[in-house]
Amino acid sequence: MANGSDPDGGRLARDDLATDPIKQFGRWFAEAEADPRIVFAEAVCLSTLGPDDTPEGRMVLLKGFDDRGFVFYTNLQSDKGRSLAVHPRAGMTFYWQPLGRQVRVRGRVVPVSAEEADAYFGGRPRGSRIGAWASDQSRELESRAVLEARVAELEDRYAGRSVPRPPHWSGFRIVPDRIEFWQEGRARLHDRFAYGLDVSGAWVRRRLHP
Repeated sequence: MANGSDPDGGRLARDDLATDPIKQFGRWFAEAEADPRIVFAEAVCLSTLGPDDTPEGRMVLLKGFDDRGFVFYTNLQSDKGRSLAVHPRAGMTFYWQPLGRQVRVRGRVVPVSAEEADAYFGGRPRGSRIGAWASDQSRELESRAVLEARVAELEDRYAGRSVPRPPHWSGFRIVPDRIEFWQEGRARLHDRFAYGLDVSGAWVRRRLHP
């Protein structure tokens, strides 16, 4: 079906959606942020393919989005960091239950620039910056006391001065090639629209069966 009016109507019609999925995401994200029932609109399940080709998902926080893609930050030596080094593709799934909405994003993953990572890291609370140095994310930890001792050591090391970004801590950007919008409907007759890139690199909208 060509872009334009959606003759079958429904709760979510084609004309309700922006032609650009990033703009459409921005609309829905703003509404989720404004809804007092949603505590973390930016919480998202990040899915990767592990080094052993096993699908893995975990919750992260979206830290920015624009025409270039969707950004998150992590320890590069974590499970997800190592997974992305081997399989640089990922998916994001947002679910805003009070609004009956889901958004799925899929695409290749590229590192953010050092300047972007430095700017974001510098704006984090000091405790979070210390934690980025203290935690060997995803590695086995002997005890909580070991981690707390390491935090105390780092607090002493950086007392009275700024905490720099660790070399093993940075961000990634998912450059989307597919974005799907799902609106809950009665009797499980949901509305789904998927945006994909055509051969010219333009976004094309398609309605999907629920």
